[in-house]
Amino acid sequence: MNVLLLGSGGREHALAWKLAASPLLGKLYAAPGNPGIADEAELVALNIDDHAAIIAFCKEHDIGLVVVGPEAPLVAGIADALSGAGIRVFGPSQKAAQLEGSKAFTKELCARFNIPTGAFGRFDNAEAAKAYIRQHGAPIVVKADGLAAGKGVTVAMIESEALDAIDACFSGAFGGAGAEVVVEEFLDGEEASFFCLCDGKTALPFGTAQDHKRVGDGDTGPNTGGMGAYSPAPVMDAAMVERTMREIIEPTMRGMVEIGAPFAGILFAGLMITKDGPKLIEYNVRFGDPECQVLMMRLKDDLLVLLNAATDGQLEHTSVRWRDDPALTVVMAAKGYPGTPEKGSVIRGLDAAGKTGAQIFHAGTALRDGQIIANGGRVLNVTATGKTVGEAQAAAYRAVDVIDWPGGFCRRDIGWRAVEREKA
Repeated sequence: MNVLLLGSGGREHALAWKLAASPLLGKLYAAPGNPGIADEAELVALNIDDHAAIIAFCKEHDIGLVVVGPEAPLVAGIADALSGAGIRVFGPSQKAAQLEGSKAFTKELCARFNIPTGAFGRFDNAEAAKAYIRQHGAPIVVKADGLAAGKGVTVAMIESEALDAIDACFSGAFGGAGAEVVVEEFLDGEEASFFCLCDGKTALPFGTAQDHKRVGDGDTGPNTGGMGAYSPAPVMDAAMVERTMREIIEPTMRGMVEIGAPFAGILFAGLMITKDGPKLIEYNVRFGDPECQVLMMRLKDDLLVLLNAATDGQLEHTSVRWRDDPALTVVMAAKGYPGTPEKGSVIRGLDAAGKTGAQIFHAGTALRDGQIIANGGRVLNVTATGKTVGEAQAAAYRAVDVIDWPGGFCRRDIGWRAVEREKA
């Protein structure tokens, strides 16, 4: 089976790496890809916003499955366009992708189907939003309603910070994503990422992870798209997974069917594990980045077989096997991130880092004159496994220290919660 993978980040490199290992795979293509993905797939210069061009490529190259990595094409309806042309695609419809494309949509769904989440208000003007904040006080959370590449969320510990976030949204800091805002109750607890493989009817648990959103050690500084992750998440034991399925995932699946938008693809629940149990922070409709990287390192089964089962509505009798060893990934980012990253710096030592046993997934890289250069904010994902999270952490940082990149930086404490648990 020939497969086309859409995307160019670390998530897509991890998917390409895992897909390339499948005996079912004929030829793997990636658009637009990156220099790391080029080791696993043939890169093609397709604009992933050009649905007609993608359809034409699929027909010309006998593509049996399209795997959509990022959220933006899904929200823009790429799955509908492909399905309408008779091309199999892994990813939700445009209507179902509203679970990520509109935070207000998800909040309204939660209210309608009694899915536990924080109290909220939705606003299309700044003054009403500010009045709500003044009424409820801080801490409080302000979110741009639409897609903002992981940067449209402010967890405000003081009221003035929340009011400033409202101004930022309505002044256009996040483009069209901030035309409406959702203001939410601050949830106290431990965050976890929970994934389910879905086929419209069945949701199959597909691993847990914990992400580190803040840019600095000790979870300090502004939110980013993610500075590292590890899997599994210790807080998501069997009982918590079962409760999350019963209280959050299954009502969501039933609700989406009821509103005429059955969900197929990967459903990524951002959870807060509170003293009262799991509560939904937000949904994403694609693999997390960098959570995907650690999940792919632990997945025992053939990814292509699983994606085919989800695409064909065959998950009811499917199971997933995981390696017991934890995996941990460290994001190396370009200086300036999450503000304006410095692009163009040369990265050396990647082959040597790979020889330590770690897997180096490329995210924001490019090739210039035969050298790998930084071409984005989050640039590399240095990923390793170990018998414990502590061992995986040590292995990942050993590889990080082999990489010669003065223009980059990383957090030095990825996995700290789990490591502290292991020492207790």
